[in-house]
Amino acid sequence: MTSIDILSELKSNKVAAEIKAGRRLDGRKMDEYRKITIENNISDNADGSARVRLGDTDVMSGVKMIVGEPYPDSPDKGSISVGVELLPLASRYFETGPPREAAIELSRVVDRGIRESKTLDFKDLCLVEGEKVLVAFIDGYTINHAGNLFDACSIAAMSALLEARIPKIEDNKIIHGEYEGKLKIKRKPVLNTFAKIGSTVIADPSIDEENAMDARFSVSTTEDDYMCAFQKGGPGSFTGEEISTAIDTAFKNSKNIRKLFK
Repeated sequence: MTSIDILSELKSNKVAAEIKAGRRLDGRKMDEYRKITIENNISDNADGSARVRLGDTDVMSGVKMIVGEPYPDSPDKGSISVGVELLPLASRYFETGPPREAAIELSRVVDRGIRESKTLDFKDLCLVEGEKVLVAFIDGYTINHAGNLFDACSIAAMSALLEARIPKIEDNKIIHGEYEGKLKIKRKPVLNTFAKIGSTVIADPSIDEENAMDARFSVSTTEDDYMCAFQKGGPGSFTGEEISTAIDTAFKNSKNIRKLFK
């Protein structure tokens, strides 16, 4: 065990002791988020883009539309593809190479919130039924990991989608640099992630709180009070009452986060 690992373990013990005493090291309430800032249109090459800072956690997301073929079972629908890269510059635990389990889980949770909320009507992305459709690639990149990448990447993806423009298409080919309007957004899902440390559940865990947590729970909600995705992580468990309370908190916090979208 390195000196850094020893310090991390000591910090985790401190976090757990403070949480047990009813306090968080950064002074937040148990259900309180860190400050969130959203910067839109950060890329001239993307069809839509955003950078999100959640406390010291820093991520970027970009949307790029391409012409592709529909799936055989949905010939009149386009689709989305969500991917998140855990860049080494964001954390000493992230490495280059093929996506690892953490990156795959993160991508799937963000994808599920968007897909299952029916944020987009995929029929709007159909060009020629059975032949050509638009596919929206939503790519996320971590710049600094200070905890709760799930929510930060979800907010960034949604912000980028809200800014995304539909490229002009002629003869089923994209005319680069020309657009025909913005994507039609049906819903605005927001992911809320909670950590259980000991017997206490907290919202928006920092990196130190994540290192001390026993279990993680994420829920995606929409503005019309619709729950569209769940994800549980970690070896620990939640009671039914804890899940219900977390969901109620998610609806409340999501309303405030959604106000930041433009």
